[in-house]
Amino acid sequence: MEDTRIDKRAGVKATSDRLWELISDLPSWNHWNPIDTDVEGAIAYGGQLAMTEAYPGIPERRALGRVAEWQPYSRLVWTEKRGFLFATVRYIGIEELDKGSCIVTSGIRFVGLRGELHLDKHRASIRSAQEAIVEGLKAAAERQVA
Repeated sequence: MEDTRIDKRAGVKATSDRLWELISDLPSWNHWNPIDTDVEGAIAYGGQLAMTEAYPGIPERRALGRVAEWQPYSRLVWTEKRGFLFATVRYIGIEELDKGSCIVTSGIRFVGLRGELHLDKHRASIRSAQEAIVEGLKAAAERQVA
């Protein structure tokens, strides 16, 4: 398999401060993220993140991940062990190009044979979900700026 990652990037007319404000307010994810809702936890190294994950065409499930990396105004990365030979790495990244202009990325990486098989089976759904996350975050950030 040539790639085990799907991500979506978009330009956003907002500051990295505004984007991080939205990302770091976990309970507010319901307002801009149609895929990961009811988010609870702590953004801290090793912190737990629990959320309801609802990819189109895939049964809704409660996901429990661990924060692997985070840097304010730049990125949040969390991992989830999903069973034997299956783990995911999820991430939201912010790249500030200029004050008030950023690129935001939402992505997921699949690790292990079963992860790759899951990706193969649900690639279209996962791709559209990443697009929905980025577009929701972009809209929320730009709505506050306007």
